Amino acid sequence: MRYDRVTGGVFLSRLSRFSARAIVGGCEQTVHVKNTGRLRELLIPGAEAVLCPSDSPGRKTAYDLVAVRHDGRYVNIDSQAPNAAAAELMVRLYPGCALRREKVFGSSRFDLYLEREELRLFTEVKGVTLVRDGTAFFPDAPTERGRKHLLELAQARSAGYAAAVLFLVQRDDALCFSPNRETDPAFADALAEAAAAGVEVLCFDCEVTADSMTARSPVPVKLN
Repeated sequence: MRYDRVTGGVFLSRLSRFSARAIVGGCEQTVHVKNTGRLRELLIPGAEAVLCPSDSPGRKTAYDLVAVRHDGRYVNIDSQAPNAAAAELMVRLYPGCALRREKVFGSSRFDLYLEREELRLFTEVKGVTLVRDGTAFFPDAPTERGRKHLLELAQARSAGYAAAVLFLVQRDDALCFSPNRETDPAFADALAEAAAAGVEVLCFDCEVTADSMTARSPVPVKLN
Protein backbone atom coordinates (compact mmCIF):
# COMPACT_ATOMS: atom_id res chain seq x y z
CA MET A 1 0.00 0.00 0.00
CA ARG A 2 1.55 3.29 -1.11
CA TYR A 3 0.40 6.90 -1.00
CA ASP A 4 0.67 8.96 -4.17
CA ARG A 5 1.92 12.05 -2.38
CA VAL A 6 3.03 12.84 1.17
CA THR A 7 4.53 15.82 2.91
CA GLY A 8 6.21 16.25 6.27
CA GLY A 9 4.91 18.30 9.17
CA VAL A 10 4.79 18.66 12.94
CA PHE A 11 1.85 17.53 15.08
CA LEU A 12 0.67 20.17 17.56
CA SER A 13 -2.61 19.12 19.18
CA ARG A 14 -5.75 17.09 18.65
CA LEU A 15 -8.93 19.11 18.46
CA SER A 16 -11.49 16.30 18.12
CA ARG A 17 -11.78 12.70 16.94
CA PHE A 18 -11.38 13.84 13.34
CA SER A 19 -9.25 16.98 13.48
CA ALA A 20 -5.91 18.23 14.74
CA ARG A 21 -3.57 21.18 14.45
CA ALA A 22 -0.25 20.69 12.69
CA ILE A 23 2.48 22.71 11.05
CA VAL A 24 2.57 21.96 7.31
CA GLY A 25 4.78 23.87 4.91
CA GLY A 26 5.73 26.26 7.67
CA CYS A 27 2.11 27.21 8.41
CA GLU A 28 -0.11 26.08 11.29
CA GLN A 29 -3.40 24.66 10.08
CA THR A 30 -6.20 22.24 10.87
CA VAL A 31 -5.80 18.74 9.37
CA HIS A 32 -8.03 15.67 9.17
CA VAL A 33 -7.20 12.73 11.47
CA LYS A 34 -7.93 9.46 9.65
CA ASN A 35 -8.43 7.46 12.83
CA THR A 36 -11.06 7.69 15.57
CA GLY A 37 -8.95 5.82 18.14
CA ARG A 38 -7.43 7.56 21.13
CA LEU A 39 -3.80 7.40 19.89
CA ARG A 40 -2.67 9.12 23.08
CA GLU A 41 0.81 7.58 23.06
CA LEU A 42 1.38 8.63 19.42
CA LEU A 43 -0.19 12.06 18.99
CA ILE A 44 2.31 13.95 21.12
CA PRO A 45 2.90 17.67 20.60
CA GLY A 46 6.04 18.16 18.53
CA ALA A 47 5.92 14.70 16.92
CA GLU A 48 7.12 14.43 13.33
CA ALA A 49 4.05 13.92 11.17
CA VAL A 50 3.31 12.62 7.68
CA LEU A 51 0.37 14.11 5.79
CA CYS A 52 -1.34 13.54 2.46
CA PRO A 53 -2.73 16.51 0.53
CA SER A 54 -6.42 16.24 -0.30
CA ASP A 55 -7.67 16.71 -3.84
CA SER A 56 -11.30 17.15 -2.76
CA PRO A 57 -12.50 20.65 -3.66
CA GLY A 58 -14.41 22.44 -0.96
CA ARG A 59 -13.11 20.28 1.87
CA LYS A 60 -12.47 22.16 5.11
CA THR A 61 -9.05 20.55 5.64
CA ALA A 62 -6.34 20.42 2.98
CA TYR A 63 -4.38 17.52 4.49
CA ASP A 64 -4.92 14.09 6.05
CA LEU A 65 -2.69 13.03 8.94
CA VAL A 66 -1.61 9.47 8.06
CA ALA A 67 1.53 8.67 10.12
CA VAL A 68 3.79 9.91 12.91
CA ARG A 69 7.32 9.14 14.08
CA HIS A 70 7.40 7.45 17.47
CA ASP A 71 10.55 6.16 19.19
CA GLY A 72 12.47 6.48 15.93
CA ARG A 73 10.03 4.56 13.72
CA TYR A 74 7.07 5.42 11.53
CA VAL A 75 3.66 4.38 12.82
CA ASN A 76 0.81 4.50 10.32
CA ILE A 77 -2.44 5.81 11.87
CA ASP A 78 -4.60 5.83 8.74
CA SER A 79 -7.63 3.61 9.48
CA GLN A 80 -8.15 2.97 5.76
CA ALA A 81 -4.60 1.74 5.13
CA PRO A 82 -4.96 -1.70 6.82
CA ASN A 83 -7.63 -2.86 4.36
CA ALA A 84 -5.41 -2.07 1.38
CA ALA A 85 -2.35 -3.71 2.93
CA ALA A 86 -4.44 -6.69 4.08
CA ALA A 87 -5.80 -7.26 0.57
CA GLU A 88 -2.23 -7.44 -0.74
CA LEU A 89 -1.31 -9.86 2.07
CA MET A 90 -4.28 -12.19 1.65
CA VAL A 91 -3.65 -12.53 -2.08
CA ARG A 92 -0.13 -13.68 -1.17
CA LEU A 93 -1.37 -16.08 1.51
CA TYR A 94 -4.14 -17.55 -0.67
CA PRO A 95 -2.86 -17.58 -4.26
CA GLY A 96 -5.40 -18.24 -6.96
CA CYS A 97 -8.31 -16.80 -4.98
CA ALA A 98 -10.72 -14.25 -6.33
CA LEU A 99 -10.89 -11.36 -3.87
CA ARG A 100 -13.89 -9.15 -3.19
CA ARG A 101 -14.19 -6.27 -0.76
CA GLU A 102 -17.11 -5.32 1.48
CA LYS A 103 -19.10 -8.55 1.10
CA VAL A 104 -22.22 -8.85 3.22
CA PHE A 105 -23.03 -11.75 5.52
CA GLY A 106 -25.94 -11.42 7.92
CA SER A 107 -26.08 -7.81 9.06
CA SER A 108 -22.32 -7.25 8.70
CA ARG A 109 -20.24 -6.12 5.75
CA PHE A 110 -16.87 -7.83 6.03
CA ASP A 111 -13.72 -6.22 4.66
CA LEU A 112 -12.47 -9.08 2.46
CA TYR A 113 -13.92 -12.21 0.90
CA LEU A 114 -11.73 -14.77 -0.86
CA GLU A 115 -13.03 -17.64 -2.95
CA ARG A 116 -11.62 -20.49 -4.97
CA GLU A 117 -12.78 -24.06 -5.59
CA GLU A 118 -12.57 -25.35 -2.01
CA LEU A 119 -12.46 -22.09 -0.08
CA ARG A 120 -14.98 -19.39 0.86
CA LEU A 121 -13.32 -17.10 3.37
CA PHE A 122 -14.70 -14.02 5.12
CA THR A 123 -12.04 -11.82 6.71
CA GLU A 124 -12.47 -8.79 8.94
CA VAL A 125 -9.44 -6.50 9.20
CA LYS A 126 -8.55 -4.52 12.32
CA GLY A 127 -5.78 -1.93 12.27
CA VAL A 128 -3.64 -1.88 15.42
CA THR A 129 -1.58 1.14 16.50
CA LEU A 130 -1.14 0.53 20.23
CA VAL A 131 2.02 -1.34 21.33
CA ARG A 132 3.17 -1.48 24.96
CA ASP A 133 6.34 -3.31 26.03
CA GLY A 134 6.32 -5.33 22.82
CA THR A 135 2.65 -6.37 23.00
CA ALA A 136 0.22 -5.03 20.42
CA PHE A 137 -3.26 -4.38 21.80
CA PHE A 138 -6.66 -3.90 20.15
CA PRO A 139 -8.81 -1.93 20.62
CA ASP A 140 -7.49 1.30 22.12
CA ALA A 141 -11.10 2.44 22.69
CA PRO A 142 -14.28 0.38 23.25
CA THR A 143 -15.81 -0.91 20.00
CA GLU A 144 -19.27 -2.43 19.97
CA ARG A 145 -19.04 -2.63 16.17
CA GLY A 146 -15.88 -4.73 16.48
CA ARG A 147 -17.54 -7.13 18.91
CA LYS A 148 -20.51 -7.52 16.55
CA HIS A 149 -18.16 -8.37 13.67
CA LEU A 150 -16.57 -11.16 15.71
CA LEU A 151 -19.91 -12.72 16.60
CA GLU A 152 -21.05 -12.66 12.98
CA LEU A 153 -17.75 -14.19 11.83
CA ALA A 154 -18.57 -17.06 14.20
CA GLN A 155 -22.01 -17.33 12.58
CA ALA A 156 -20.41 -17.42 9.13
CA ARG A 157 -18.17 -20.23 10.33
CA SER A 158 -21.14 -22.21 11.59
CA ALA A 159 -22.81 -21.67 8.20
CA GLY A 160 -19.96 -23.50 6.47
CA TYR A 161 -17.69 -20.58 5.51
CA ALA A 162 -14.09 -20.14 6.56
CA ALA A 163 -13.70 -17.05 8.71
CA ALA A 164 -10.79 -15.02 10.01
CA VAL A 165 -10.06 -11.80 11.83
CA LEU A 166 -6.79 -10.20 10.80
CA PHE A 167 -5.13 -7.76 13.19
CA LEU A 168 -2.68 -5.69 11.17
CA VAL A 169 -0.16 -3.88 13.38
CA GLN A 170 0.63 -0.58 11.67
CA ARG A 171 4.23 -0.57 12.92
CA ASP A 172 7.17 -2.98 13.16
CA ASP A 173 7.87 -3.40 16.90
CA ALA A 174 5.20 -5.91 18.04
CA LEU A 175 6.47 -9.16 19.56
CA CYS A 176 2.98 -10.56 20.28
CA PHE A 177 -0.68 -9.55 20.12
CA SER A 178 -3.38 -9.61 22.78
CA PRO A 179 -6.93 -8.24 22.99
CA ASN A 180 -7.08 -5.13 25.15
CA ARG A 181 -9.20 -6.56 27.96
CA GLU A 182 -8.56 -3.58 30.22
CA THR A 183 -10.12 -1.20 27.68
CA ASP A 184 -12.84 -3.46 26.21
CA PRO A 185 -13.52 -6.73 28.09
CA ALA A 186 -16.57 -7.46 25.91
CA PHE A 187 -14.41 -7.43 22.78
CA ALA A 188 -11.84 -9.72 24.44
CA ASP A 189 -14.59 -12.16 25.40
CA ALA A 190 -16.06 -12.07 21.89
CA LEU A 191 -12.64 -12.76 20.37
CA ALA A 192 -12.21 -15.83 22.58
CA GLU A 193 -15.72 -17.01 21.65
CA ALA A 194 -15.03 -16.52 17.96
CA ALA A 195 -11.75 -18.43 18.16
CA ALA A 196 -13.49 -21.29 19.98
CA ALA A 197 -16.09 -21.35 17.18
CA GLY A 198 -13.36 -21.85 14.57
CA VAL A 199 -12.65 -18.27 13.49
CA GLU A 200 -8.94 -17.98 12.70
CA VAL A 201 -7.19 -15.17 14.58
CA LEU A 202 -4.29 -13.78 12.58
CA CYS A 203 -1.86 -10.98 13.32
CA PHE A 204 0.88 -9.48 11.12
CA ASP A 205 3.15 -6.53 11.66
CA CYS A 206 4.01 -4.04 8.91
CA GLU A 207 6.99 -2.37 7.36
CA VAL A 208 6.06 1.29 7.47
CA THR A 209 7.74 4.17 5.64
CA ALA A 210 6.65 7.76 5.19
CA ASP A 211 4.67 6.88 2.06
CA SER A 212 3.92 3.14 2.33
CA MET A 213 2.78 0.29 4.56
CA THR A 214 3.34 -3.38 3.72
CA ALA A 215 2.27 -6.39 5.80
CA ARG A 216 5.46 -8.17 6.82
CA SER A 217 5.64 -10.98 9.40
CA PRO A 218 3.19 -13.02 11.48
CA VAL A 219 2.94 -12.00 15.13
CA PRO A 220 2.06 -14.57 17.85
CA VAL A 221 -1.46 -14.20 19.25
CA LYS A 222 -2.17 -14.55 22.98
CA LEU A 223 -5.90 -14.58 23.67
CA ASN A 224 -5.60 -14.83 27.46
